[in-house]
Amino acid sequence: MSSRSRGIAILELLTSHPWGLSVGEIAEQLAIPAAATVRVLSSLVESGYVHGSGKDGHYRLSPKLPALGLAFLGASGITDLVQPILDDLAKKTGELVRIAAISTDKLTWVAKSQGARSGLLYDPEAAADVYLPASANGQAWLCCLPDAEIRRLVSDEEINRPGFGSGAPKTFADLMKAIDIARQRGYASVRDSYAVGTSAMAIPIMRQSTRRPIGTLSVAGPTMRMTEARMKEIFPWLQSSAKELEAASGSSPLFAAQ
Repeated sequence: MSSRSRGIAILELLTSHPWGLSVGEIAEQLAIPAAATVRVLSSLVESGYVHGSGKDGHYRLSPKLPALGLAFLGASGITDLVQPILDDLAKKTGELVRIAAISTDKLTWVAKSQGARSGLLYDPEAAADVYLPASANGQAWLCCLPDAEIRRLVSDEEINRPGFGSGAPKTFADLMKAIDIARQRGYASVRDSYAVGTSAMAIPIMRQSTRRPIGTLSVAGPTMRMTEARMKEIFPWLQSSAKELEAASGSSPLFAAQ
């Protein structure tokens, strides 16, 4: 792995650890020699993308990288074009609405709107990339792909990743069963999968000219509210919002490469 690749891997890892990690933790999780980890971290600190916290030896992201991301999202039209659509859907459903964009082999969160104003709230600290097998967004994207492509994107080891709820698929066969149901129903849904006590539903956002997926749109909330009956009520609103996003996507360079 080159120094550049190691630097990117460290930045991606630190996005999930806002309080930082030690050199040893970073080296272990990324399987990079400790000496090489120190060298790459030094370069990232010098460039301003990472802060070293001094006494405890932990490293965390500086505001520079998130600021660049926010600047790009603003320039791409997400704020002006997408946010009002998300806000409207969140108001109608009273739940968390999120959009994720497809980038090569990954699905990345790009915007959200919280519709719940009181009571139980579901608003997780999300990693940058969506975990495909256990999430409604991930399954919604996979529904659009041939089975062989799904197998390429999701390995058996990936499905067995710890830290998710009891409703998460345990095998590739479990995942394909969920995808088959989603294809027949018109939307993907999960229960106690991405997070215990929560449920979500999602559909793909398609490029109008090619009918290829460019992202996904989801509604998520506490399972006690997001029942199957409630999802059926939400589905027409979700479809309508996805159509609006499909139309708006042509004006945003964020989706131009899809």
